[in-house]
Amino acid sequence: MAAVDVRGAHDAGRLRVTMVNKYYWPPHVGGVEAVVRHLSEGLVRLAGAQVRALVANEADRRVEETINGVDVVRLSRQAALSSAPIAAGMPLALREEAARTDLLHFHSPYPWGELAFLAARPKVPAVVLYHSDIVRQKLMLSGYRPFLERFLDEVDLIITSSPNMIVGSEFLAPRAEKCRVVHFGLPLERIAGAPGAEARAAELRAQHPGRHIVLFVGRLVYYKGADVLVRAMADVNADLVMIGRGPLEPELRELAVELGLGERVTFLGEQEEAALAAWYRAADVFCLPSVERSEAFGLVQIEAQCVGTPVVSTNLPTGVPYANLHGVTGLTVPPNDAGALAAALRELLDNEGLRARLGAQARARAFGEFTIPRMVAQTLDVYAEAAARFLECRGRGGPRSLGQA
Repeated sequence: MAAVDVRGAHDAGRLRVTMVNKYYWPPHVGGVEAVVRHLSEGLVRLAGAQVRALVANEADRRVEETINGVDVVRLSRQAALSSAPIAAGMPLALREEAARTDLLHFHSPYPWGELAFLAARPKVPAVVLYHSDIVRQKLMLSGYRPFLERFLDEVDLIITSSPNMIVGSEFLAPRAEKCRVVHFGLPLERIAGAPGAEARAAELRAQHPGRHIVLFVGRLVYYKGADVLVRAMADVNADLVMIGRGPLEPELRELAVELGLGERVTFLGEQEEAALAAWYRAADVFCLPSVERSEAFGLVQIEAQCVGTPVVSTNLPTGVPYANLHGVTGLTVPPNDAGALAAALRELLDNEGLRARLGAQARARAFGEFTIPRMVAQTLDVYAEAAARFLECRGRGGPRSLGQA
């Protein structure tokens, strides 16, 4: 079995970690994939760790490559169930990883990865970063729930992005003792210091002469609440810029026309990082109007905050209002309430002093709490504690010791 003294391994520059997730970015872009990549590359760059990412490929073949120092192993995928790829080789791959790694770091929800862990029973410390509950796939959850419960009991520690998730999740609340909060880290310096972003932002503002700009960034899907935002804009004297694609785009365009907002709502589609950085600066207010717990945190809020743009978001029982503290970095309102959303937007747009104060506080909190070095340091602390718990559990014959030599 691989050594489990991860703190000692880290000090010697030999820490070996294997990330387990559905996919790896690139080519898959998403909030979870962004966290996996930023953490993996941060561990390599800042902690001298050897990091492997064990994920599924999009095709029925295995591919191995190295991306910015991270060894990515894409296992052959045979099928997909509710967007979760099924890689039949995952249990065997986890057993093989146990012989070469110091710790397994899972990212949940990924039902096949969690089932593979239970099947493989790898004899190595394991943690899981619990990104969100499964909300919409209720039928799948009913059959999967016993396995998820067992998986969460088996891993040594559970990482989550906010204390809100521990309280609000029916799966985490009973296991609060083994939950640890680690703030997500983003490449804020790259966003805030993007070359030419300020000049480009001035050009973008000039395209909206004499008008405030409300910015939305995200996929146009059911849980983002983009329709609520469009309805709210009927009572807000400002322009709305929506960045992102999704199945609801045609419906949203029709709604904007129906409400007489055609000229005040702009749909831009996905943008490159440099353009996005400019839009964050050009906006007077950033809005994340999510309506369902599928929105577990909302990393885009931190991206907007790092350039000093205050946020209006919803008070979901997830990490969303933790990322945007009411009265500190912006304002929060009840979800699915267009009237309350419009009132909060007007409050910020009509009060330049309030916008400036909240924007400055938002920038300070982003750089103080949500950087990659901070995420790496907090994660290393969790790894060390997980290794100690693993050894203690083996010594007293606890659940992780069952079937182990």
